[in-house]
Amino acid sequence: MKTLKWILIVGAIFGVAITILLNNKAQSDEKARRGQSVEKAVAVAVAKVSKGTIEQDLTLVGTIAASNDVAIVAEADGRVTGVAAKVGDYKQAGSLLVQVDDELKLASFKSAEVAYEKAKKDYERYQSLLKDGAISDNQLEQARQAYQAAEAQFIVARRQYQDTKIKTPISGVVTARNVDIGAYLSKGALVANVVDISRLKVKVNVAEQDVFKLKVGDEVEVRTDVYPSVVFKGKIETISAKGDEAHTYPVEILIPNNKENPLKAGMFGRISFTTIGKRETLLIPREALIGSVKNPKVFVAEGETARLREIVVGREAGMLLEVRDGVKEGELVITNGQNNLKDGYSISLNP
Repeated sequence: MKTLKWILIVGAIFGVAITILLNNKAQSDEKARRGQSVEKAVAVAVAKVSKGTIEQDLTLVGTIAASNDVAIVAEADGRVTGVAAKVGDYKQAGSLLVQVDDELKLASFKSAEVAYEKAKKDYERYQSLLKDGAISDNQLEQARQAYQAAEAQFIVARRQYQDTKIKTPISGVVTARNVDIGAYLSKGALVANVVDISRLKVKVNVAEQDVFKLKVGDEVEVRTDVYPSVVFKGKIETISAKGDEAHTYPVEILIPNNKENPLKAGMFGRISFTTIGKRETLLIPREALIGSVKNPKVFVAEGETARLREIVVGREAGMLLEVRDGVKEGELVITNGQNNLKDGYSISLNP
């Protein structure tokens, strides 16, 4: 009987011990699940979110292009009988580049010109005769219609004859010539390319947060690797009202070419928008940032607790980072020790 009593007492003691152990384990697991023991706080360093002034220095890279780049095509069929330009030549607007066989076109033009002059004189004579009552209104109308038909044929023949002389519509440098004497041209065939590099242009895509700070006529500075010490002045010519899928807006800059340091189409240029200026904004140390700039977060010290916040960042200013949303002025962001933190951890501030 005594043995049974001792067995029951020992069993009860073991049961209590197991219950205590299980309860302690459950509490330990709960603490582990939360990721931190309440007895120990993580030591961290903090910095205050403050306002500061940053330079809005916006520099983008673009390809310099000719302000006017014209592909010249044939508007008449025929064999090439003369070439008056080679690659590299500078040609004034209206200068002859290529001559196409014009014998038949010239004959048609002269015939149409004679018919036109005759119809014109007949119409003028009929107008005088009508005033004298020598002809009827119907006869004058027939003369007028004949004159208009002859004029139309004359205009067509003259244009066809002129099209045998392929000219450049702009002043510029010949960058390509695709025909030689003896070649046969079909209407629409590419004959030459002429570019005007007296003025140059650069197209760059500007992010939406920056494009609204720009306006047409703003001055910009352009630098190139060819002339590293030379600063070219340019102006914003156009700003697109429509952005692309990346939320950037095409901006076109015009640059006068420099005779002392001439630029060529196809060069790279670094465009500095100098009129944006300075602005006041919220700043935090760069080391407070967790993750990438595409998914930025920081730990904020709320009393003795670390809270993870998503933020919206802007420009970098040396070792500082602009914050556009997510924190307020005067809050404390954790700059050291955040690698040991999770949201809700207890913290102690380093002196």
